[in-house]
Amino acid sequence: MTDVEKLSGIPRVVVTGLASDSHTWNLVYLQLLIEELGYEVVNLGPCVPDDLLAEECRRIDPAMVVMSSVNGHGHTDALRVIRRLRGCPELSATPTVIGGKLSVSPERADALAADLRAAGFDAVFADGSIDDFQSFLAITAGDVPPGLEGAR
Repeated sequence: MTDVEKLSGIPRVVVTGLASDSHTWNLVYLQLLIEELGYEVVNLGPCVPDDLLAEECRRIDPAMVVMSSVNGHGHTDALRVIRRLRGCPELSATPTVIGGKLSVSPERADALAADLRAAGFDAVFADGSIDDFQSFLAITAGDVPPGLEGAR
């Protein structure tokens, strides 16, 4: 991985897949979207082991962590990962969100989202609108990047 020193005053967002999810297109899409909104992005890629994710987040000190899953097993992986992140004192208050296809049972989406929020996620975007995510990012990820001052 390249040096991840923070660019001058620009909030950094970590984008990551979960350990069981090998999909990449969703991560690239999120990276491009978040960069377009003016944030610096560190994309850890797919199949990120829990310990590596926690280690990298401690090292990077992001303004937000964005997890994405499209394999339908995101709920299971995410519960384990958020407990790991929230167990790190330096990450306990870092805004952390997840989105995508979090289950193979769409009828359980609301209950699973509630489980994830109760476990420590700040927001859950299960097959939801990207507009909701963009609004959440603009409000939560720290300083508003140049050019977006009116977005709040």
